[in-house]
Order: sequence, then structure tokens, then C-alpha cells
Amino acid sequence: MLPKAGASGPSFPDFEEAEEAPVGGLRERPEAGGGERNRRYTQMSERNRCRFCREKVTRVDYKDVLTLQKLCTSQGRIFPRKRSGNCAAHQRMVKKAIKQARYIGLLSYTV
Repeated sequence: MLPKAGASGPSFPDFEEAEEAPVGGLRERPEAGGGERNRRYTQMSERNRCRFCREKVTRVDYKDVLTLQKLCTSQGRIFPRKRSGNCAAHQRMVKKAIKQARYIGLLSYTV
């Protein structure tokens, strides 16, 4: 059945009255200026860098079992790059280091 001509549908809020949300969820503070906003982005990108790049590690050590355990699941699988946050070069080094540690017996293959 079609609705009657006089019946009104659900009421929606007026979009002209609603305050526009800033893009990306960032609000610019009037007292902070543009410098604060730029600093915020650099801090965020610094946090998102690879843990080995931040520490300027050239080689991932297979004897560092605690670090390698953080990069494995409880089942013994290696976390993917997206989950671990490693860059491609360090992820390859981590993969080799975990395999070396497993072969020697420092890490278990499974739980």
C-alpha cells in the first residue's frame, strides 16, 4: 500500500542547523595556531614507524627471544607486517631470525 498524500514521513533534523564536523576528526584550536597541528602529525608518523627503524637496528638478532616472541602469536605464527607494524626490510629480517631461533631451539614451532 502507498502512504496517504497528507501523511508525512519520518522527521529528519535540519542539516543547515547542524555544525559541520571537521575533516579527519581534527579540530583546530584558535590559540594553538597552525604549528600545533603540524607537530601533531609528525608525532603520529613517528609513532607509526617500524620499531626497528625507530631504534636504528641494522640486524634483528635471533638470540633476542623476548622481542621475537612479541612478533609471534600464541600459536607460533609470525604476525604479518600490518599487525606488527614492521617495514618490509625488517619484517624479512624478523622472519629469518624467528626461523633461526626455532631451528636452534630458542623458540618453539607451536605451543
